This record gives sequence, C-alpha cells and structure tokens, in this order.
Amino acid sequence: MTQPFQGVQEGSMAQSFKPFYANFSPQLGGDGKEIKCYYVSTVVNAVSDIDVQPKRARKAPVSSSIKKSSEEFKSNKDRPWDVFGDKRLKEKKNGYTHVSLFSGVGGLDLGFRAAGFRTVWANDIDPDACETFRENLGEIEEGDIRNIKFPKLDQQLDVLSAGFPCQPFSNAGSRRGVDDSRGDLFNYALDAVKALKPKVVLFENVRGLLSAKIAKKFLIEEILRQLHNEGYDCQLKLVDASNHRVAQRRLRLLIVGVQRDSDLGPFRYPQEKHKAGLTIGETILNIPVDLPNQNELMQLNPQAIMLGLMVPEGGSWKDIPYDKLPERLKYISRNMEKYRWPKFYARFHRNDIAGTVTAAFKPENAGVWHPIESRVFSVREIARIQSFPDWFVFGGRNIKSKYQQIGNAVPPRLAYEVALEIVNVLEGHKPRTLSDFLKEKRPLRPSDKAIHYEP
Repeated sequence: MTQPFQGVQEGSMAQSFKPFYANFSPQLGGDGKEIKCYYVSTVVNAVSDIDVQPKRARKAPVSSSIKKSSEEFKSNKDRPWDVFGDKRLKEKKNGYTHVSLFSGVGGLDLGFRAAGFRTVWANDIDPDACETFRENLGEIEEGDIRNIKFPKLDQQLDVLSAGFPCQPFSNAGSRRGVDDSRGDLFNYALDAVKALKPKVVLFENVRGLLSAKIAKKFLIEEILRQLHNEGYDCQLKLVDASNHRVAQRRLRLLIVGVQRDSDLGPFRYPQEKHKAGLTIGETILNIPVDLPNQNELMQLNPQAIMLGLMVPEGGSWKDIPYDKLPERLKYISRNMEKYRWPKFYARFHRNDIAGTVTAAFKPENAGVWHPIESRVFSVREIARIQSFPDWFVFGGRNIKSKYQQIGNAVPPRLAYEVALEIVNVLEGHKPRTLSDFLKEKRPLRPSDKAIHYEP
C-alpha cells in the first residue's frame, strides 16, 4: 500500500489527491469528520493510466471594456469590496429603515448598510445562512415566512426588499416555477408590502421569472399588477452585476416600485461603471492564505478531478480527448445542438471576468475551476467574486453549505449601487434636466447621469 503524504490524514481527501490540496487544510469536510476516499496510489495511478496531457493555457486578451492603466485604477481604489471597509460595518442609528425578506447571509443587507440604511427586521429559513448573518450583521428572525408575523413599526418603512427563492425559475435550478414548493413565496413578499406599506419596494430574482406562468398568465404581470394596485409605480430591468463593480457576469432581474402621489423622487437604475480590476486574476490571486474560509475547498470525486486536470486555462471539456470522456459526455458531444452547445468543466482564464456563481457549485457546469491551480475555487475566493469583503466570515454545518450561502446571495456591491439610487428617491431628488446641463456650461462626460428633457 502506498504511504500517506506526510502531515496529511490517511484516507482523507487531501491525501487522496495531493496536487489539488497541497496548500490547504486536510479537514475538507467542514464538520470535523474525516473524508474517506481513495488512496494516493489509486487516484494518481488512474490519472497516469489515462495519460493526462493538458493543453497549454490559451491566451485571453483583456477586452477593451476592462483595459485601464494601473495608475488610474490604483488612484480610484475601487475594488468591489472596498466600500465595505476592512472591519465589520456599523449600522447608522438614524439611517433610512429597511426590512429584508429571504435575507440569506445578508448580501443585500450589507450593500444597503454601506449606503446608510439600517435593517430593522430580517428573516430567512436557512439556519446556516442565519448563523452567518448574525455573525456579520446582527439579529435575524429564523423561520418559515409562511409561519411568522411581520413586524409592527412605529413609523413608515422606507424600503422593503425581497429576493424570494430563485431556484423554481432558474436555469440552474428546478425550473418548476409555481409548481415548486417554493414557487408561491412571492405571495408572502406581496403580503409584506400590503402590511408594511414601504415607500420603496425592491424585488430581486433570476431572468427565468419573466417566462414563469400562473393560471395561464405570466407571473411577472401578476406581481406588477398587485404592486400597481397597492399604489406603486414600478419598473423592471435585467442587470449584469459586472456592470456595477462586481467581478462576475451575473444576470439578475430587479423590480423597483415607488409609492405614487408622494414627495419621493423618481427611481433611476444605477449607471453602468467601468470594469477595471474585475478579472479573476485581479480578484483572487492575491488572497492571503490565512484569511477566514480560504482553506476551505469542496471535495471532488475522482472522475471530476481527472477530467479537470485535462482542461487548460481558458478551456473547457472540449479540450479533453474524446476517448477520455465518460459515456454521458461522449453522447452529449455527438448531439451538441440538442443540448444547446454546453460548456462543461469550464476553466476561465485569469484575464476573464468570472461566470455566475451558483448555489449548486458543480465542477461540471458552474465554471468553478481555479485558472492556474489544479483545484476548484475556495470559499473565500467565491466570496470575493461575489464582492463580499474579507472580514465577512461564513459559518454553517459544512463547506458545501458555505458555497450554497454565497451562491444564493445578492452581490453586496450591486445592492450598494442600487441602494444609493434609492437614497435619491427618498430624498426627493429630481432628474438632471437639459436646462440644468446648459446652465452648468461644462462638457458632458460618459460617467454623467442621463439628462432628461422637460419642455
């Protein structure tokens, strides 16, 4: 029998495949339990048998939208998580009030806190997410929203946010829509709007919500109709988080409703920003090894390890020789059009912006492979890609749960950018008009907000 690597538990995942986890903790289970798997000889010999010869990394030039001089970027000091500071962010005692439904770990709450809001009540059903929320943000009511009472507030609520579960509508989830057990939870978000009557409503979900139906009608129509009947002027927009200082191409649908017949200003979606500093390399390659959650990695099965080894930086399963593919992938490769040209085992280049972080975190279809190391992203690396600051620590039962918590979260930086625009609404800010611009007598810049014409 092959001797175990020194300093690594016999039979553990770290021992099973040393090249993947050489610099990481051997306790990969996250719950203190030893993970039994194959011994070194089993996996290494298996890899040798298939003659792994990964192709050379492909060059990935940085797109013109990302290019920016290093001096200019350094002067901006605008890494996605910089707005949250380097230690736990304190809440403003007199800030605008915010109620958070389906809060998860509090990605949206963190963004709103940085913009000056205080969360007066939050709720989620997941015990692990609630543990993380309490550790970083404060109190949260844990439990099923269907079985709890909404809070009674002394004054009118400023903002209510709800990111009701997206899995029923997501391409990465069940896609069962309202037939999913979670597919009716939007009703409870609407019930909260009716009960609390906030000045502004923010709903966040996946693009698939647009095609979901209920009683032969589009669900989005029903949601907007009910908000309209409750006195809200609504607008929706599909946003890419990478356009708002998040190091990830993540499409999300935002619905914003503002109470009509009030002194509130109009809502404007945040203006798109530059993408300097958002590549994978700039986001994760400088992470200190002693940061919280950096030594935590998802365990992989031997087949995933062997296939991942054959994918070069910037490549995918299409770089794996056909005769090395498992039978299922061979079948898909012969029927690519039927399966919509999937890109399994994607390993993004360090000069790429990361793809969408999902709760499932499957090495086959989630683009979770580290660009230059033979492993998947760590919990901390995924957190940075989602724009969480390094002081934000993730807890829970095990490592898989931590990946899920991060994948389910709203990127805090995106939430921050939206929250700043909601502040303008609450302060009654009016849009910049053409007459305002002409009086300023200065050039119009791409970074300026849009100008509105009022005759």
